[in-house]
Amino acid sequence: MSIDLSRSKVLLTGGSGFLGSHVRDGLRARGATAIVSPRSVDVDLTDASATRALFEREQPDLVMHLAAKVGGIGANLKHPGTFFRDNMVMGLNVLEEARRAGTKKVVIAGTICAYPKFAPIPFREADLWNGYPEETNAPYGVAKKALLVMAQAYRNEFGCNFVMLFPVNLYGPRDNFDLESSHVIPAMIRKFVEAKQRGASEVVLWGDGTPTREFLYVDDAASGLLAAAERYDDSDPVNLGAGFEISMRDLAHKIATLVGYDKNVIWDSTRPNGQPRRMLDVSRAKERFGFSARVSFDEGLAKTIAWYQDNREKFS
Repeated sequence: MSIDLSRSKVLLTGGSGFLGSHVRDGLRARGATAIVSPRSVDVDLTDASATRALFEREQPDLVMHLAAKVGGIGANLKHPGTFFRDNMVMGLNVLEEARRAGTKKVVIAGTICAYPKFAPIPFREADLWNGYPEETNAPYGVAKKALLVMAQAYRNEFGCNFVMLFPVNLYGPRDNFDLESSHVIPAMIRKFVEAKQRGASEVVLWGDGTPTREFLYVDDAASGLLAAAERYDDSDPVNLGAGFEISMRDLAHKIATLVGYDKNVIWDSTRPNGQPRRMLDVSRAKERFGFSARVSFDEGLAKTIAWYQDNREKFS
């Protein structure tokens, strides 16, 4: 089913969040004008009756479900029950109400955390069920993966056109730089920038520096989701990534160099490493709807650092 975004009424959940704000920009750039993006203070998607009222009122043609309770390792360790409950319930409510309303299409953003802890590198979509996720973020990952099962089951029983994508770790302007809940790139950027400003002799980072991660610039992620909205209609899950991996130690060195911090980096191995390695097979996205990441990692990091330095007062 081809979706003309310029002629569609789009319900964008999580539109005020990091990824959602960039998807909203992408929708507007593609000519979409009928975009409904309620904030959580206005519509609580964990409330079934509130979600039903939203769908009955708006009757969207397309839903892009990006709303999520997210955070780094620390936040996942502190709130595993909350992360599971809120992500599971929001997804259940949105997909059920989309079915009831006869919504033409729903695009769901999953998470790399759904993959097994020791999935072979590169992660292929066929390996999603070949093991349990890494323990520190398993509740979040399992909740999101359950939505894939729901999407496929609803397609089989009710004919719903629900598709699900699994983005790798995202980064970019407008990310969350709160050290209590941020992911690794914004956390490192903030720590190194503040250490340079203070003249600190060392920066302490979590783990031992050996885990690897793959990162996708947020504008690329938004483009991939919108390409799927326009051109992808299958039940198969699809990875969204850039197809590379970098160790935490090399990442720290790269960010420190870019911000001009040249003192000591201390690795606190009493803190968890998280998943040992992450890197996606990104061939399916290219084959199914022509998506490939365009922004290089160095370019994306430079843009992210520049945005943080211009907006530091928001996080003080």
